[in-house]
Amino acid sequence: MSMGKAMTMNAEEYEISGGSFEALVIILVACGLGFFFAMIQAGKIRGIRIQAMKMDETDLHASAESASLVREDGSATRGVSDEGERTRQLLDIYEAISLGAKSFLSAEYKICFLFLVVFGGLVFVLVGSAGNCGPNASRINLTGENLDVSGSCWSEGMYTAVAFFVGGITSMVSGYVGMMIAVFTNARCATCAQIGWTPAFNAAFRGGAVMGFALCALALASLFALIIVYSWIFVEDSSAAGVNATSYVYRTLFEVVAGYGLGGSSIALFGRVGGGIYTKAADVGADLVGKVEKDIPEDDPRNPATIADNVGDNVGDIAGMGADLFGSFAESTCAALVLSSLSPQLQANWGSMLFPLLISAVGILVCLATSFVATDFSPVRKESDIEHVLKMQLILSTVLLTPAVFLLCMLFLPSRFCFPKPGVECDESTMGTWFGAFVCIASGLWAGLATGLITEYYTSHSYSPVREVADSCKTGAATNIIYGLALGYKSVIVPVVALGLTVFASFQLAGMYGIALAALGMLSSLSIGLTIDAYGPITDNAGGLAEMAELGAPVRHITDALDAAGNTTAAIGKGFAIGSAALVSLALYGAFVARIGATHVDVLEPIIFTFLLYGAMLPYWFSAMTMKSVGIAAREMVVEVRRQFANIPGLMEGTSKPDYARCVEISTQASLREMIAPGALVILSPIVTGYVFGVHALTGLLAGNLVSGVQMAISASNSGGAWDNAKKLLEKQGRKGTEEHRAAVTGDTVGDPMKDTSGPAVNILLKLTSINSLVFADFFLAHSLAAGAAWAGYKSA
Repeated sequence: MSMGKAMTMNAEEYEISGGSFEALVIILVACGLGFFFAMIQAGKIRGIRIQAMKMDETDLHASAESASLVREDGSATRGVSDEGERTRQLLDIYEAISLGAKSFLSAEYKICFLFLVVFGGLVFVLVGSAGNCGPNASRINLTGENLDVSGSCWSEGMYTAVAFFVGGITSMVSGYVGMMIAVFTNARCATCAQIGWTPAFNAAFRGGAVMGFALCALALASLFALIIVYSWIFVEDSSAAGVNATSYVYRTLFEVVAGYGLGGSSIALFGRVGGGIYTKAADVGADLVGKVEKDIPEDDPRNPATIADNVGDNVGDIAGMGADLFGSFAESTCAALVLSSLSPQLQANWGSMLFPLLISAVGILVCLATSFVATDFSPVRKESDIEHVLKMQLILSTVLLTPAVFLLCMLFLPSRFCFPKPGVECDESTMGTWFGAFVCIASGLWAGLATGLITEYYTSHSYSPVREVADSCKTGAATNIIYGLALGYKSVIVPVVALGLTVFASFQLAGMYGIALAALGMLSSLSIGLTIDAYGPITDNAGGLAEMAELGAPVRHITDALDAAGNTTAAIGKGFAIGSAALVSLALYGAFVARIGATHVDVLEPIIFTFLLYGAMLPYWFSAMTMKSVGIAAREMVVEVRRQFANIPGLMEGTSKPDYARCVEISTQASLREMIAPGALVILSPIVTGYVFGVHALTGLLAGNLVSGVQMAISASNSGGAWDNAKKLLEKQGRKGTEEHRAAVTGDTVGDPMKDTSGPAVNILLKLTSINSLVFADFFLAHSLAAGAAWAGYKSA
């Protein structure tokens, strides 16, 4: 049977309006338009010439109609004249940042590629040695022709390893593309800031859009291509196998595709941890010596760590975030596919099986239309417009996606479908509807918006929580830190309530498949989410370039305002990433429990409760390792910056240049060295637990890890974001250099590793432990040293 042909089962309730052809068209159109739109935005950015210009104070209020940087022939509208030297300086700094970012990613990706090869081999061996595959194997009571009936898993191991490698490579490409476009855009954003608000904002937003739409289109296209290839292999070989074998084929197909999510999340781990250590080592070192000890401005060209700091914004907040959210997309889609393969009604039509991919495809199309509002229909014209325009992107995309998802559910899902559980036959209690699936997706979508808005409330200096933190600086750094910690803890309440309601409603309506759909709903606006998240580091870099190239106070005023909003959008992006990670992890947990055949998980059993506590401890262990790693790397940076200020004559006077390259080298070496131990903890924890103690213990470990990690990630990210914007509020009020400002700088420095390293990386801990467990579930069942396999109802090999 060909891939595109529907597997019709003579039941009216299985019929859907949309079929495999329509699903194919929607996915391909979304991928094509996503790539095309990204190329168009990149072309517009490329048309901006990097140059320093004269700028009057009145230019701060330049409107979209009067502010045009390039003519149709590409020539500049304003002359360079005596600004040529500053133009060369701007270009030199831009090239230094670009070179530093490329050098770090090149070194990091060599390690990542080696990891893919070695761990891919381990995936092949562990999955292949399970010996419990095939439709006649003990774990699946199915029969059929032309299929492996020996119980051998070596073919499944090979296909899983290939999917793992494809997911890892796609994640690396996603991070690299994001980093390159951010570096390419930052100097052009600084150039546009010499013209006015609209061109500066549009340059940064379009740079973010290139990353957002290119990454989403690439992720969707690569996963779809992998499914198509594997479906030819699995489905064509079972053409004479019958309906029962069809159930086995789809289940096996999507179980091996889950390796794609494992590959993507593994690379995201190194991108997040390595990039986070890099950027915060440079940032903390630059702040402690430059701002606190030497009392010089942020991004001052006399600071030896300033180039490394700006490089870090790209490799951590751009490449790391891109790989992270790519991993969320891959894992949530894989979880939904694995769970959908259990439903006979969804198996009846290829369009229904591809429904998780259709959600992402429609998301790209809706977000594409939404983006024009920010750059064309309602652009930024003054400082107060910035946060409003960015917030409207989130709201509009959510509002427009709701009816789009409604139509998608109505067309591509059967009116009723079953989600059988191990040991439970299909009955009314296990039947879902297309409308129930819509509610699941909409719940995730609106929970994501609620998380974003509450994150903005707690991290933007436009609202009282951050203003209270800033006011606490009057009595010193200690009260500032106390207020910031309290803010982070309090900011957990609303997102967790929203996530809890989403999980409850989704599980009631469609079981674990409903939770997977809720995760996909939260990620359906990923294109816009990535756009506004990448916008932040671009504007941060633009401000650094403006300072180092001495483009003037009016330019820095614009870039600082854009950057302040960017800090908030970065916090919102982290909130989305953490919220989606919670739902994705729970969906993967459900897929894992279903795959091992467990009918329930009883937390009162001693072994489960014991590992529940151990799992709850993992985020603290992981955070301790990453924060200490930042501290170790930052100490090396502080020592080097102090050495240069002490030993380079004329550095403080500005008559000599610092050794930027040495600081870049320190950050690179420290981050690559320090990322190994946290990565090993995340990857090995579920493997060791499942092999030594069995799947029984592993269910407790995963549950404890999820419940504990969500709280820690949200509070750490929001505390750090609040401290950062409290400092920026004081600077905006003209209180630089005061005791209050020094207290704020101390809080910001403490918060840096919390918001940019440990907090965001915890969500990868949640996802990676879950996808690891799912991929290696059969191996644990077959070869566990404990009684976990017997508890699940199977015999060890």
